[in-house]
Amino acid sequence: MDFEKPQVIEESIIKSREALKKSPELKGLPTGVEGLDDLFFITEIKDKKIIKKPLGGIPSLSVINITGSSDTGKTLLVEQFTIKQAELGSNIAFITVETPSAFVATSLNERASAMGIKFSDIEDRIILIDAASHTMLRENTPNLLATLAYVIKKYNTTITVIDSVTGFYEHREMLARTIIRQIYNFLKKWYQTALIVSQKRSGHEELTAEAAGGYAVGHIVDGTMVLAKELIMSQYSSKVFGKPLGEIVRLFRIDGCRLCGHDTRTHFLEISDTGLIKVGPILVNKW
Repeated sequence: MDFEKPQVIEESIIKSREALKKSPELKGLPTGVEGLDDLFFITEIKDKKIIKKPLGGIPSLSVINITGSSDTGKTLLVEQFTIKQAELGSNIAFITVETPSAFVATSLNERASAMGIKFSDIEDRIILIDAASHTMLRENTPNLLATLAYVIKKYNTTITVIDSVTGFYEHREMLARTIIRQIYNFLKKWYQTALIVSQKRSGHEELTAEAAGGYAVGHIVDGTMVLAKELIMSQYSSKVFGKPLGEIVRLFRIDGCRLCGHDTRTHFLEISDTGLIKVGPILVNKW
């Protein structure tokens, strides 16, 4: 039986000095979500003391997974981020996988109105890629990435939002890691800052980072934000969360970030009547 001789891939070898020259400056991109931007930080050592400096948003050129079960605020978060970045002058590629583009545009319009931003002033900076309506995008990753590359080049987009990435492998979870790796590597190659939404299976614990496809997303991307909700059904839960029986409590946690420091605590999360989310105070054990 013949075996192929192993090859040395010389182009994969690079000195750290040369790699560092290609390294971009680390800065924060404001999310438009109250209470979130200061949860990411960088550290400096001054007089032998560690000083934390808020980054002021998610780290630029990071690929961040937004995960949680249904009705936890994932889509609202990425829509607020999209509107805020468009207001600041960025061009965004928004890949919609669950909802046709016309309905996403309506939702973005509503989010802009709630944030006090005139949607007509920013609408041309948001480029929608409708994978929800086009099976050739949803079922074919090369087609999807070729279309995204076209949008990046034509519209000079620097930010990519995918809602939700789970739709690309919902009936073929054995391929989840392969698909996520392809998307992640593509986003890195094109120097995109990205938020990708992933949907949890209903059986997963609320505050874990696990999403559909096992650990396909969390172990590949640069960081994960976990959104959760809890229905208060016992006196114990009522005491822990400080809320009455029958109320729904929403929670937020950053589950790792490779590019910078981050707050590791669990916070309350609120959704306003106008559909804006806010990261609130830290969850404190009342026992």
